[in-house]
This record gives sequence, C-alpha cells and structure tokens, in this order.
Amino acid sequence: MNRLRITHLTGFHYGGEVTASYNEARMLPASGVDQLVLYSHLEILPMSAQHGYVDYWGSRVSSFEVLSPHTELSLTATSLVEVRPRDHAEHSISWADLAEAAERATEYVEQRRQTRRTEPPAEVISLAREIADGTGDLCAAALAICVKIGESVEYRQGVTGVHTTATEAWAHRTGVCQDIAHLALGALRSVGIPARYVSGYLHPKPNAAIGETVAGESHAWIEWFCGHQWRGFDPTNQIDIGDRHVTVGRGRDYNDVPPLRGVYAGPFKSALFVTVEITRES
Repeated sequence: MNRLRITHLTGFHYGGEVTASYNEARMLPASGVDQLVLYSHLEILPMSAQHGYVDYWGSRVSSFEVLSPHTELSLTATSLVEVRPRDHAEHSISWADLAEAAERATEYVEQRRQTRRTEPPAEVISLAREIADGTGDLCAAALAICVKIGESVEYRQGVTGVHTTATEAWAHRTGVCQDIAHLALGALRSVGIPARYVSGYLHPKPNAAIGETVAGESHAWIEWFCGHQWRGFDPTNQIDIGDRHVTVGRGRDYNDVPPLRGVYAGPFKSALFVTVEITRES
C-alpha cells in the first residue's frame, strides 16, 4: 500500500483583464474499493465560493464562478490518498455471455458506444477484430488489444493536443496517455467490449523513497468490463493498475473528466499552466 500526497496546480494566465469566469474542476479523488482519501482540498484564487457535487459518472466536481476582475485563475488541489494494490482476478466469459451481460445495465451499454474522440480508423478496427477472433477468452483478448495499441503508438508530447481524436493520433503513431487511452477504448468498443476512460495520477517512480517529492502529471488509462467486474490497464506504460495509480474520474472519454473547464468574458488569448508534485508518505 502507498500513501501518496498529490499537489496539482493549474489555471490560466489571461492576455488582459477578465471580468467574469464560470468553471468546473475535477481534480479531487474520491474514496473507493482500492483507494481511501484521507484529505482533499481545492484552493481557488481569486477567492470564490464553491459548489461541490458528484456528476453522472461518479466524479467529484467543484463548480465555481469568479465575478471580480482578474488576470489569472489559479487552482491548487491537495490530496492525501492511501492506494491499495489492485486485485486483477482471472475471469473467463464467452463473447455470447458478454453481449447478454452488457445489456443488463446502463453503465455497460453507454460504454459500448464510440464517441467522436474514440472513433477508431479501419486499421485499428481490423487489428482488434483479428485479436478477438483468435481467442474465446474475452478478457485475454481485451488485454492483448490494449497491449498492441500501446506498442504501436510512441509516447511523445507536443505532437497532439487536447482535442486530438483517436484517428488523428493513429495517423501520427504518436501521442500522450490521453490519445493512447482513446485508441484503446475505440479498439475495445469496436469488438463489443464495454470500456471506459479513467483519469487520475500515476506516481512515476516505483521505488521512490518515503518523503521524496517528484514531478508528476495527470494521467489516463482504461478499464473494460469482463462480465463480472471492471478490469483496469495502463496501455501507455503497459502495466496493470496498481498502488501508484490514483483515480480521479471515469467517463466515456476525456471530455467527461477534464481537470478544468470553463468560459470567461475577456481577452481572446489565454495560456494554461500545470504542475503536479507527488510525494510518497508511507
């Protein structure tokens, strides 16, 4: 088990004075089966009243507005989370049984449909179909599909952007964790496997000393439905979800879980800034 302290600073520098802004932040994790939130707090500057709620997908949302003139918006989310090792028990379910099980609840049906961001190109659909047709073990096929996607796309920053689609990322064969997660989702959904996008944080140093603070970043991975439970995998790093992953939100794609989203009245130009620091406390 890891106890991780996460400090996530983000916001915007504006190219002039903003008279008002209206925003939503999804930066605070929630307690669940595999993680326990010991402390979490979101500081907003300029100071603003917040309204917190849990959205349709189960993510914690802080909704706020800043009605005084400002040239910068800054949010600092601080969380202390105990993360337990995940249990990835083996499951065996047939494709026919999956189709039946996936129709029993809305949460599965909704995660079978493609979105604009996850719609895969024909080559990815063919790749996923070839793997799926080669085995009767659905969960093994899903894992093999995710591994193949991760192996086929080079992780590189600066090539893609926040609005890049899976098809665009595949054309470059490069992207960041968001792009690789969207490609994996598109591939899994193309063969009928419900799959969902997960946002959060990954401690980048497996053997970090207690008390050591390292530079991190927001991270994305995926989960698919195995017929009995959701199974997580990090296709970017080709690893199972473990006690270095802290979950913040889940959804159909990135659009359901952006860390910060809003509108403002003011100058056209703005610049996003982001830093993440992660400290292993035990």
